Amino acid sequence: MQKHALIILSGLTLGALAVFLVLMGNPGNYGVCIACMLRDITGALGLHRAPVAQYLRPEIIGLSLGATLTALITREFRTTGGSSPLLRFALGFVGMIGMLVFLGCPVRTVLRLAGGDLNAGVGLVGLVAGIILGTQFLKKGFSLGRAAKVSSANGSVFPLFMLGLLAAALIAPSFILASETGPGSLHAPLFLSLGAGVIIGVLAQRSRLCMAGGIRDAIFFKDYHLLYGFLGVFIAALLGNLLVGSFKLGFAGQPLAHTDGLWNFMGMLLAGLTAVLLGGCPLRQLVAASEGNTDAVITVLGLIAGAAFAHNFGLAASPTGVPPGGQVAVLLGLLFTLGIGLVVCKFKLGGEVKNEKSGCQGTLLS
Repeated sequence: MQKHALIILSGLTLGALAVFLVLMGNPGNYGVCIACMLRDITGALGLHRAPVAQYLRPEIIGLSLGATLTALITREFRTTGGSSPLLRFALGFVGMIGMLVFLGCPVRTVLRLAGGDLNAGVGLVGLVAGIILGTQFLKKGFSLGRAAKVSSANGSVFPLFMLGLLAAALIAPSFILASETGPGSLHAPLFLSLGAGVIIGVLAQRSRLCMAGGIRDAIFFKDYHLLYGFLGVFIAALLGNLLVGSFKLGFAGQPLAHTDGLWNFMGMLLAGLTAVLLGGCPLRQLVAASEGNTDAVITVLGLIAGAAFAHNFGLAASPTGVPPGGQVAVLLGLLFTLGIGLVVCKFKLGGEVKNEKSGCQGTLLS
């Protein structure tokens, strides 16, 4: 188990910090939801005007800067890019819509389940189904191409953007929006959130923690290493919720969740499918972007754009359910993503990554 120690530590730490952040003010069963936090930052910057989802989440800033600092110290900061940026943006865009219909990313799926939310169990089934579907494209040779070295100036843009967000969080200028009600108004103290984010960023950078990647690797490569991190998050969050008395088993009355099983499943089906084609879940994309991978930066921008679009056009779900527009958007997103998978497999974009064990080809964020 020694070779799995770091990934287990990363998962346990993330799960424990998620429960602690909820205890200190973050929304229930929320802790560290990459999709939700990016959505709140999108609102804080005025890119959407949903008044209940606007806050410059320090966890994201700390996570990114922690990952960047660690990559620089370990000499793993490498500026690369040029691997189908437009496709990555589009897949990030539609993937975010799926997550906002479910109300959470793969990390929050685990955290919600650890809090007793059985709706997340339905979402987890959808996530696994989407990942299985995505691996079928990998087996047929799906690849977004091989990234190449680019000017180091490109790699500095994302960390500088995060430093700008940090300055805005500390100064709190009037043009940065903040919710007065709803989930955006619920947050732990700034420096505590920032510190928790830094710790998670350091560990996630070193361990390559990825929720969707753990399931993908188990199915595609028969490699269960990343799943230990997945289980670590669940175990730590479950024990933490039991300890503080916030565990509530059931479907109804769960924080920031709806009980529409079909769209919980469909939203995460889309999220899982896009995560596999992109090479990692939002957590992994954010860490990779912080390491100089400009393709991952494009994906994060796609996630942000998807969040803005979902809220500006009333597609995102709420505890009352999923609006018709959100249901249509998920179906269109699935059709679009399946179409991309089929077209790429047919015309075989260059630069495939071959796995020596399976002989299969695919796109992976290492």
